[in-house]
Amino acid sequence: MENWLLAALISLVIYGFWGFFPKLAVSYIDPQSALVYEVAGAAAVGLVALAFIHFQPETHPKGILFAVLTGIAGMAGTLFYFAAARNGKITVVVSITALYPLFTILYAALFLREPVTLKQLAGMVLALIAIILLSG
Repeated sequence: MENWLLAALISLVIYGFWGFFPKLAVSYIDPQSALVYEVAGAAAVGLVALAFIHFQPETHPKGILFAVLTGIAGMAGTLFYFAAARNGKITVVVSITALYPLFTILYAALFLREPVTLKQLAGMVLALIAIILLSG
């Protein structure tokens, strides 16, 4: 098995827990508090990553900017995810929010000029239909 595929499969399993644990968290604490504790967990993983690179992260202004924007987008999205998980059925909430690649594809097409194939477009339409079916 190729390294990237193994990493993707491990990521898939871990993201499954990431989607599930918030429902448990917000059944005991409010979404804002849950976010604070998630950030603490993320910081712990960050410290491990920092140790792996001998506490010498690469620096480039644009790389740092986009990494920080990634953190902002991820945490803001997570806050709303927690709010939705608190009151909604986790099976529906995670299914709808898991469709974020639709926006990634759109952004890549608009800003990176990556082509969208007919097959991808068909998948996007089916994903939108899935949102309607899952929400109803």
